[in-house]
Amino acid sequence: MREIVFDTETTGLDHKTGDRMVEIGCIEMVNRVATGHTFHAYYNPDRDMPSAAEAVHGLSAAFLSDKPRFHEQVDELLAFIGDAPLVAHNASFDFGFLNAELEIAGREPVSLDRMVDTIAIAKRRHPGAKLTLDALCTRYGIDRSHRIKHGALLDAELLAQLYVELTGGRQIGLELAAGETDGDDSVVGMPTRPERRREFRPPRPHSASEEELARHRAFIGQMDGAIWNS
Repeated sequence: MREIVFDTETTGLDHKTGDRMVEIGCIEMVNRVATGHTFHAYYNPDRDMPSAAEAVHGLSAAFLSDKPRFHEQVDELLAFIGDAPLVAHNASFDFGFLNAELEIAGREPVSLDRMVDTIAIAKRRHPGAKLTLDALCTRYGIDRSHRIKHGALLDAELLAQLYVELTGGRQIGLELAAGETDGDDSVVGMPTRPERRREFRPPRPHSASEEELARHRAFIGQMDGAIWNS
């Protein structure tokens, strides 16, 4: 199964009030394993960058001024994500900004049916625990020492590792899907073990033969005061 883990950076918290997406990072996974294929882009938001947002991700208006607009590279992004499920942390936020940009570009929004929210998964597994990306990486021992500021591709890479842990960890490939049986409790797709037929062998004799007994008596007879002669 192909999935895309992604993260965005923005000028603020609400696309409905004019905030824009300025960075997106995507990680391709197949059967919960990162393939090494990624998509990463910066976008010129055609607006200022609030200092509070810049403090989070370090992207200034000057840095973004020569970057392409979202609509100029939207085809590359859509080709990369295809029709795969999209995994994000607090996914409604990222989906909101992605679909807002698609609307501005005159494209169809991404269906919310494709949304996989790792916060929702973490809530079910760890009720009452802290659910930030940092806190969950600490819980699962995921190294984030190289993360100085937020970055879309870096955060997507961390999230991809977290997603694997939240959905079964390194043993996920050993799990069997429910219901995949052929009616006789054998797993569909698994090779059946050939029936072993044991060859019948007669019991081995364990008692000593007359010749062995005679040799034993002769050997004992050579001993002085052997207890076997009493």
